[in-house]
Amino acid sequence: MDDYRAIADEIAASIADGRLRPGEQLPTQRAYARRRRIAGSTAGRVYRELVRRGLVVGEVGRGTFVRAGGGRPGAPVALAEPAAAPVDLELNYPVVPEQSALLAAALGPMLRADALDAALRPVGAAGTAAAREAFAALASGTGRAGFGSQWSATADEVLFAANGRQTVAAALSALVPPGRRLGVEALTYPVVKAVAQRLGITLVPLPTDEDGLLPDALAAVHRTTPLHALYLQPRIQNPLGATLDPERREALAAALRRLDLPVVEDAIWSYLRPDSPPLAALAPERTVLVDSLSKRLAPGLTTGFAVVPAAHRAAVGAALRSGGSAPSGFALEAAVRWIADGTVSAVEAAKRTDATERQLLARHCLAGQTLRADPCSYYLWWELPAAWRAETFVAAAARHGIAVTPGAAFAVDTRSTPSAVRVGLASPPLPVLTQALDTLARVARATPEDLLD
Repeated sequence: MDDYRAIADEIAASIADGRLRPGEQLPTQRAYARRRRIAGSTAGRVYRELVRRGLVVGEVGRGTFVRAGGGRPGAPVALAEPAAAPVDLELNYPVVPEQSALLAAALGPMLRADALDAALRPVGAAGTAAAREAFAALASGTGRAGFGSQWSATADEVLFAANGRQTVAAALSALVPPGRRLGVEALTYPVVKAVAQRLGITLVPLPTDEDGLLPDALAAVHRTTPLHALYLQPRIQNPLGATLDPERREALAAALRRLDLPVVEDAIWSYLRPDSPPLAALAPERTVLVDSLSKRLAPGLTTGFAVVPAAHRAAVGAALRSGGSAPSGFALEAAVRWIADGTVSAVEAAKRTDATERQLLARHCLAGQTLRADPCSYYLWWELPAAWRAETFVAAAARHGIAVTPGAAFAVDTRSTPSAVRVGLASPPLPVLTQALDTLARVARATPEDLLD
């Protein structure tokens, strides 16, 4: 092993065991070379190796800093486990006070021996006939505003998985062979980054503006080096909160048809914008729409589902079955009852009210800061003041017992680390959220030197 790699291993071990903390600045390469009595070129290779491993980030004129989560490989990418901090503004699991009573009412009949026996039987990716009908109605907006005559999912298009992440993984596996290219928004859902890495898929960042993905930019990238498929969140995009307006949605659908590209449409937050139809309404023959119950109902109800056009149904179904992604029969049966009796619609409406209240609260507490978010979203994108780097701000927040997500967790191009954080608003009670946001505002108004000495 080359000497520079052995030295990089030592620094990596210090990050892993906490001797070097997230946000901590490393010495300059020249100073480190003097301290270790190594050549300056060797110190440069050490630092480049640490960047390659995702343990540190460097910025011209500011230095090199330990990444948030660098000691836990994959932690800032997956965002699948609760943070250790007392106030978790990383994960976003909305719970409203009335939802447990609403959900409980439909479960009583399921406790009869005959109903329970049926609900506890194993089911596969096709679920049950009743579940396919119910989830097709859910995806189509039936019972809410609906999407008119534009589009309606059918029962034979619906497939199921144990959770939304498995549904996304199966769709990507079915559409994009290993080694091929998947177009994604330049800032995208971190789980997609992790899934693509496991599947050997190359992610290609696509430019966006305040209204979402740019169709002309998609076409330009595809002409240069062809893409195999596209993944995006057209409604309340994570982390920026953008929703495609009708004109942009039409232009994107036209581009997909012209380029003959399939697309995975992630609709996980779409229930917060029931007025906006899915991309699938305009390009149903090439859109795999994926969704889950975890956000719209409760964190422990992780049933994932997909509306899959005929051309891709066999491949997505095979990916679900080979991945062992079977849904829970009990969760499916409960969901069927909740959809039919209006419980889902009632919980969704309560969460839209809750999300709007939390956004207003965040705008008040963080007044004067540069924020991007949908007014009914459960998260916001915060472009930090010039004095702050994202990693250093995350470290400062952690010292106050608050976990937020650095922008790098969403960036597809690791050479570009936005000086921003995503703040999740859904999980804490409102008084706790208010106190946390006030604390973060005070941190942002100070400087790193004030707080991280």
